[in-house]
Amino acid sequence: MRYTTPALDIYDNVWDSIRHWVETAPDLPAIDQEGTVWSYGRLGEAVRTLTDFLTAHDVAAGDRVLFVMENSAGAIAGMLAAMRLGAWAIPLNARLSVREIDEIRKHAGPSVTLYTTAVSKEAQAHAERHGAREAPSLKEAGLLYAPAEGTVHRMPSFGPPRDRVAALIYTSGTTGNPKGVMLTHGNLLFIAGRSSHARLTTPADKVYAVLPISHVFGLASVFLGNMYRGAQLKLVSRFVPAEAARSLAEDGITTFHGVPAMFSHLIGLAASSGQPVKAPKLRYMSVGGAPLDLALKQRVEAMFGLPLNNGYGLTESSPTVCMTMIGKERDDDSVGTLLDGVEVRMVDPASGKDVPVGGVGEMWVKGGLVMKGYFRDPARTAEVLTPDHWLKTGDLARMEADGSLYIVGRLKELIIRSGFNVYPSEVEGVIVSHPDVSMAVVVGRSRDGNEEVVAFVQPIPGRSVTAEALDEFVSERLAPYKHPSQYLIRDTLPATPTGKILRHQLQQEAVGL
Repeated sequence: MRYTTPALDIYDNVWDSIRHWVETAPDLPAIDQEGTVWSYGRLGEAVRTLTDFLTAHDVAAGDRVLFVMENSAGAIAGMLAAMRLGAWAIPLNARLSVREIDEIRKHAGPSVTLYTTAVSKEAQAHAERHGAREAPSLKEAGLLYAPAEGTVHRMPSFGPPRDRVAALIYTSGTTGNPKGVMLTHGNLLFIAGRSSHARLTTPADKVYAVLPISHVFGLASVFLGNMYRGAQLKLVSRFVPAEAARSLAEDGITTFHGVPAMFSHLIGLAASSGQPVKAPKLRYMSVGGAPLDLALKQRVEAMFGLPLNNGYGLTESSPTVCMTMIGKERDDDSVGTLLDGVEVRMVDPASGKDVPVGGVGEMWVKGGLVMKGYFRDPARTAEVLTPDHWLKTGDLARMEADGSLYIVGRLKELIIRSGFNVYPSEVEGVIVSHPDVSMAVVVGRSRDGNEEVVAFVQPIPGRSVTAEALDEFVSERLAPYKHPSQYLIRDTLPATPTGKILRHQLQQEAVGL
């Protein structure tokens, strides 16, 4: 059957992009979760049911609906229902701590909180703490709900529909001072349309959707970015390397999006089993959410026989700023070229002036992907958004004459050793190129008026490596001032539920040594 491919920038509400498929191809498979398949028609029915539930609980435009969740069809339907009403969907990973969940819930002030108890024991625990209840209309979606705590202040809704907030994504609840990123319908649709266009997504695609939808990459790029063009999501609540390998081999997966740690685990699984991971239907792989080491990229491409498409983004840019394009794949660590409609500047942090082409500066971003601001935090919004709506990313990058972009490191993570700049990503890339190393994180540590370079290293499962061997390996490949003063070998490195390494935790550990 032939389907009409939606054009870019034609919708005002995120729900409209899914409703297109609900109305034109209701029998098309939309979600496969543990063998239960929802068609787009069934998804549409679930959205209507949950819309009625929210309306009955006085949810309207400008209200917030909180989701304590792991990936599930019910969570997808609930978020679409909230957005359909003009309410703000707030997805939170159920594996966050009690303090994190409660701090964010207090800050956000939701009218209703929904819990994906059918797929998550952590969501169940939070639901019990909050006195969540059952409702007949929530049963099929596998949800429980809790009403608001105290008085709810509805935010005003005005201006063009595309400019109204659709999702509130929290990025730093662990600090005790939550930071909620307000993303509009236009922001999410900007990324969904352009990412699906760049990937050449079609209704024939089946996507291994394991990245948490509570994270902006999973929400905008995986969930919405594939459904924008009618693809099917193989929805997975948690990443288990052996199960991912089985699904890639047996379930007809055509598209796989992951963070570097996921691909590293698959490489480790292949190394320990002596057999490569097979993916006979796979046509497209992409990685994001954290820096990609060139050595890992090469290993993944060698195993799957496909390009590993890299990209760059951040929550405040919905997230994707740039990506490598099909037919223009890279054999280096470039994060690709800008999406259509995105502008960037490379700015010298000291002078505030643009650096020459090829020079390193802080990347500033502008376009339809840039957030509205931080919820209830105008001071921090003003720190990162200029009056003419340039977003200061805090990332050091360079752009070559051909438009290819390279991320050098975080502005705040730059290590200055004896007056020389040391970029952690460069040192990490060399360490990970060692045949026995799976992952590495490099941090700075102040000592006697200078900074030292400290490396945390995770070997490939079943292999071992010594600090002495690493020091010899690195010494042959980097200038002396870039050499780590200390190598700390760990069986596993601490990571978030999305697989992103907890660099700040390792930074604190290094300081205490």
